[in-house]
Amino acid sequence: MSTADLVLVGPELVLTIAAVVVLLQDAWAAGGALEPQTPRPAAVWGSLAAVGLALVWDVGGRRWGPAFGGMYVRDHFTMIADLAALAAAGLGILLSSAYLPRVRLPAGEYHALLLLATVGAMVMAASGSLITLFLGLEILSFSLYVMAAIARRSRRSLEAGLKYLLLGAFATAFFAYGIALMFGATGSIDLREIGAARPSRLLGAGIALLTVGLAFEGALVPFHAWAPDVYEGAPLPVTAFMSVVAKVGAFAGLLRVFPLALAHLAGVWGPMLAAIAVVTMIWGNLAALFQTNLKRLLAYSGIAHAGYLMIGVAAGGPAGTWSVLFYLLVYVAMNLGAFGVLLLLARQGMEADRVEDLAGLSGRAPWAAAALVLFMVSLAGLPLTAGFIAKLYLFRAALAAHQPVPALVGVLTSVVSVYYYLRVAYAALSGGAPQAVAVLRNRLVGAALVLATAGVLWLGLFPAGFTAAVQQAARQAAAAVR
Repeated sequence: MSTADLVLVGPELVLTIAAVVVLLQDAWAAGGALEPQTPRPAAVWGSLAAVGLALVWDVGGRRWGPAFGGMYVRDHFTMIADLAALAAAGLGILLSSAYLPRVRLPAGEYHALLLLATVGAMVMAASGSLITLFLGLEILSFSLYVMAAIARRSRRSLEAGLKYLLLGAFATAFFAYGIALMFGATGSIDLREIGAARPSRLLGAGIALLTVGLAFEGALVPFHAWAPDVYEGAPLPVTAFMSVVAKVGAFAGLLRVFPLALAHLAGVWGPMLAAIAVVTMIWGNLAALFQTNLKRLLAYSGIAHAGYLMIGVAAGGPAGTWSVLFYLLVYVAMNLGAFGVLLLLARQGMEADRVEDLAGLSGRAPWAAAALVLFMVSLAGLPLTAGFIAKLYLFRAALAAHQPVPALVGVLTSVVSVYYYLRVAYAALSGGAPQAVAVLRNRLVGAALVLATAGVLWLGLFPAGFTAAVQQAARQAAAAVR
């Protein structure tokens, strides 16, 4: 380990140190109690400062290259994926600022775990070996397990964390066994060396098992069973953050393994991933049609969007890679924005997470209703929004890779999704306000909604600048592994 290695992993180090400091400060403030008696803003501002510093170091540093003997790789691909992960962290901190003291959740633990989960996603994006990928996956997963169960007074939250942990343990076992098989087939854990290996049955079995672990984290069918129950049972800000950061890590890892490292085996994994994409899109959208709980609806929506993202991974090549990177950042903005509006609602002090709870929102908070409509329209992929541009890029990548079936299914399921997304938007624009549901006011949550709205509009109306950035990242990452 050298100073140059530490400089390259600077963003992750900043977040890790900040997580430890926030946790220690919270423990000091709590004294002998389980948690501080009065909410303290230090955890919020300290975490935001760490995310901002990591972002400046990542984007402004312009330091590229391998570290730790090639196990960690900082390149343009890593920078774009880190941007999505840090955006999710920053918005997640802002959105939770009002919820945590209201529901009396431990702020220090929450923010420390959020920062560590972000580190896990960033490590997965920068993985140059299977061991680094496994390490990032475990950091991300264990942080989310605890976050899901962080509401210690809630049986639903504890149940959600336990389900996530048990299912995640099985997925981790598959992932570790896949690494062992791939090492046995190639004699290496380095992704570049594995990419140069000859195809074999042992390598194919390892790839299949590795896919199970990453597919679980990305909530892809048939490894999605945890998502609806965990989304519904976890506290709302945890559900919001989890819904995006898990996908950033999982799909950054999938891109590192398949289109970048194993491009020469595209004939083996391409059809498999395309089939997973098709099944995931169909199941996610059809299941979402019948949901009345907003958290479960967005859970199945997340499963459907994982299917759309898998279209780009299955397509492979630079076009598939950059279309996934673009979609990830768009998904962070529009999905966290949708959850942000829900965080402004409370039913007798509890979460207002039913579709009918949105009734009359346009009369009580017109700006929040307008933002929710924008996020729903973007999630549906309608024109003039970032969601439309992002899906268009994915479908074009599939057609360019001669995979018309995933693209066709993606278009048809997007049409189906219009019904349940616009049903949510219609509920916010019509009806009388339920007396039991209150609309809260919070400046930090409002700032998060403004940022998410600006991101959806900017990436939808002026996508050229970011499109060029992700295209450059995909080309350079593909060239580096050849």
